[in-house]
Amino acid sequence: MAKETKNLKWEGKASAQLKTTKAEQVWPLLEDFCNLHKWLPTINTCHYVQGVHGQPGLVRYCATIIPSSNDTDKDPTTIVKWCHEKLLSLDPVQRCLSYEIGENNLGFTTYVAEIKAVDIDDGCVVEWSFVADPVEGMRLEDLCGYFESSLKAMAERMEKELQAATN
Repeated sequence: MAKETKNLKWEGKASAQLKTTKAEQVWPLLEDFCNLHKWLPTINTCHYVQGVHGQPGLVRYCATIIPSSNDTDKDPTTIVKWCHEKLLSLDPVQRCLSYEIGENNLGFTTYVAEIKAVDIDDGCVVEWSFVADPVEGMRLEDLCGYFESSLKAMAERMEKELQAATN
C-alpha cells in the first residue's frame, strides 16, 4: 500500500506473514537493531556506530554492495549504497520499533519507519511502514515494492532460523 500525501510525503506499508511463528519468537530478532544483515538479503553489512544497544539513540551503519561493470573496461567496479539509521523507539510490550535514516547516499532527506510483530491465529505478521520525502530519481511504487519483497525475504529467513532452532 502506498500513497503520496498533499504535503508531498511518501507513505507506504508492507507486511509479511509467518505461519508457524509467534510474534514473541520474532521480536528478539527484530529488536536486535544491529543485526539487520542477518535477515535482510539486500544488506551486506549492518553494524553498531554509537549509542547504547537496545536504547533509543543507537545508530547503525547499513550498506549494500552492488557489483557493476563498465563497458569500456573489463574490470568490474563496486557501488556501495549506505546509510546511518538511528533507533527512535523500542517497545518490547507492543513488539515495535521505529527508526530514521540520517546521513546516507541513497537520496533520502527524511525517512522514518516503524517495524512491528503482531500475533494472528497460529503465527504472526511483521509490518514495516514508513513516511519519507520523495527521493529524486525514484518512484514511490518502486520503493514500496522493495519493502514488500525485502520484508517477505526477511520473514522467510526468520521463520527458517526459528524452526531450525526448535528442531
